[in-house]
Amino acid sequence: MSEKEVIIKPWGQHLILDFNGCPHELLADKENIISWNNELVKAIEMVAYGEPIVEHFATHSYDAAGYTLLQMIETSNIAAHFAENIGQVYIDVFSCKSFDTQLAIDVCKKYFRPEKINQSEMNRGIFQNDGEA
Repeated sequence: MSEKEVIIKPWGQHLILDFNGCPHELLADKENIISWNNELVKAIEMVAYGEPIVEHFATHSYDAAGYTLLQMIETSNIAAHFAENIGQVYIDVFSCKSFDTQLAIDVCKKYFRPEKINQSEMNRGIFQNDGEA
């Protein structure tokens, strides 16, 4: 590599999923959410750091009410909110270790059966490295 060559390297990978039209009973079931989390962590070959935090929030708002899950993983985190009354799920999988996004999507679809999916993938922390540490 020449002295002037610049390397663009991502620091992390981020998958963002918005699901619509999910059955209420799947989003309102804490055990289903925990099972999904455990399968997702294993499927994308991550290591969970402790147990997930799963709490029911926003009961003041019909549209927003539902469980929120936070799972720390050794390479970052998985976060999700389940708006059970409107059948929507919002999932973020962020890791500095690469993972198979299609496999992650497939696991999420299996547990929440969305009618519609909006997905985004991005590389996080893009920086220029001039070859020096």
